[in-house]
Amino acid sequence: MLRFLARRSLGALVIIALISAITFALFFALPSQPALMSCGKNCTPEAVALINKNLGLDQPVPVQYWHYMAGIFTGRDFTVGHCPAPCFGYSFSNQQPVWGTIVDRFPTTLSITLGGAAVFLVVGVGIGMVAAAFRGTWIDKFFSSLSLVGNSLQIYFVGVIALAVLVSGLHWMDNPAYYPITENPVKWFTGMLIPWLVLSIIFIANYSRMTRSQMIEQLGEDHVRTARAKGLGRRTVFFRYAWRGALAPIVTIFGIDLGSLFGGAIITEFTFSLHGLGRLAVSSVSETDLPTLMAVMLVGCTAIVVANIVVDAAYAVIDPRVRLA
Repeated sequence: MLRFLARRSLGALVIIALISAITFALFFALPSQPALMSCGKNCTPEAVALINKNLGLDQPVPVQYWHYMAGIFTGRDFTVGHCPAPCFGYSFSNQQPVWGTIVDRFPTTLSITLGGAAVFLVVGVGIGMVAAAFRGTWIDKFFSSLSLVGNSLQIYFVGVIALAVLVSGLHWMDNPAYYPITENPVKWFTGMLIPWLVLSIIFIANYSRMTRSQMIEQLGEDHVRTARAKGLGRRTVFFRYAWRGALAPIVTIFGIDLGSLFGGAIITEFTFSLHGLGRLAVSSVSETDLPTLMAVMLVGCTAIVVANIVVDAAYAVIDPRVRLA
């Protein structure tokens, strides 16, 4: 297990380094001048040169990239002062430390992503198991039809409908908003509930269909038939043998879907006016703010890679037939 985690961690570092290098290179391939955006309308060539020097933009691109990556671990000295580690530089648009903005925005995106993942895993897997248990009945047909409808919906459409019905029409819920869980857990839950439900609708449809097909396949496997022949109860066979075998591919897809969750969080944040990393990434692209964009990319990439390592390591727990060595 330790050797497996070490290999995956080394590969994760390589992936993160490649993504950061590609993002850095693509930014400088664009015909943009961040110093002009920071300088304002009445800007002189001397002022632009001073801003480039203060932000380190007067150096070659490989040198800038090296200083940027080294500053994350050791800190970095700018003309305007010292940036302590982890230093992601200063924003081109507001000249504020990027790390402080990431710390402020990250809890919102993390709440949306983890909450939405928990909802679609519990609901989607649960619906798929019920459909498989009642295969061929009206219950199975109802949930199968419902999953097709859910799979065709979009976040921005469902979000507007949810706000119109649940908030403005029936007044069952308040407008979505983020509250720190450490300050008020109840408001945190109620403020995130609608975004969780809307973000998870499409994933619920996918996971219910996938769980149903995997459960039906597992129920026909030899080890499940052997368990039935030994006289084990239907519930024991269903949950201890079939369900456990069906979890492995579900966990695999879940690791891949974490990246999709981040993309869905961007749309969700815009739909419900939530200030998370998604909106920050879009604004940094429109403002040509490389330090902010790089920080968002690295944080998001690291979160996805770490989650995939955890998912791979969980295979040995879910399915004893898997050997990580």
